[in-house]
Amino acid sequence: MKLASLKTDHPDGKLIVVSKDHTRYVEAIDIAPTLQFALDNWATCSEALFAKYKSLSDGLEATSAIFAGKAIFAPLPRSWQWLDGSLFLNHGHLMQQAFHLPPIEDADIYPLVYQGAGDSFLGAKDDIVVADLKHGIDFEGEFGVIVDAIPMGSSAEYALSKIRLVVLLNDISYRALGPREMKTGFGFVQAKGATAFAPIALTPDELGEHWQNGRVCLPLQVKRNGQRFGEPHGQEMHFGFHELIAHVAKTRPIKAGTVFGSGTVSNADPAKGQACISELRAKEMIEHGAPQTPFMQQGDVVSFNVIDASGNSLFGAIEQRVTVSTLSENL
Repeated sequence: MKLASLKTDHPDGKLIVVSKDHTRYVEAIDIAPTLQFALDNWATCSEALFAKYKSLSDGLEATSAIFAGKAIFAPLPRSWQWLDGSLFLNHGHLMQQAFHLPPIEDADIYPLVYQGAGDSFLGAKDDIVVADLKHGIDFEGEFGVIVDAIPMGSSAEYALSKIRLVVLLNDISYRALGPREMKTGFGFVQAKGATAFAPIALTPDELGEHWQNGRVCLPLQVKRNGQRFGEPHGQEMHFGFHELIAHVAKTRPIKAGTVFGSGTVSNADPAKGQACISELRAKEMIEHGAPQTPFMQQGDVVSFNVIDASGNSLFGAIEQRVTVSTLSENL
């Protein structure tokens, strides 16, 4: 099943069901007005949503409309909680080597995770609006999952059964602001911008054989200004999403609609490229002694996509342009 949220005057938008080929959609107001409502009531809503999805994909929904070009929010426009992991250990190893940092103790046993801002996610085509280009604007291509309610102390196996949707996201980062915040030991605040999401959320069954052990086993296509930047594969996640969820649930329950991120998709094979500028700069530091690739500038465009074996986009594409905010001029 494929779900999305139309932009409306309401901050949660309007839930729609999208056809398998992304050509058409139908509103789901008779089942659930928003995706958060559907997640809160998954036991009673999911069967009807699946039936509507099948009917739509079979061309049997008389009220369906063309999906292309519609104004779309993030699938879940805001969340009770956004928790981003660092599940690809290769990314951390490169950072440690480039900046001569000691390895993080037990990083291969306990997943790293921080809590970000879930109150206002960006849509796939929304600009990356920045206050200052000197903040070191970076993108981070990631996979993510949205879960049902999960009790405190749940096992990883139980958490896996409660993953309701899989998403693709851009975790926007401000690299010049990160080092000071990291030194405090209190995590990121200023260094993380609003996270952007591809337009469509999938139920795990849509991935078929490419959903394995809590991982999206497909390459992530990343382009900067239309040029290939990387195509790292999701299979190299050291921890599965279910293991991350169980780690967080050790001391607290997880509410329906909580979003978990994988962290930057990263592969050991240099030929796969990378999903963020910071990782490329780290590779340049290791090889040349200094970074050579600049962070994003005014007008730069980044795009992310995941294509299946038949050449179809699974989540729809993220495509964002950097613009500088003029708000400060009016204050």
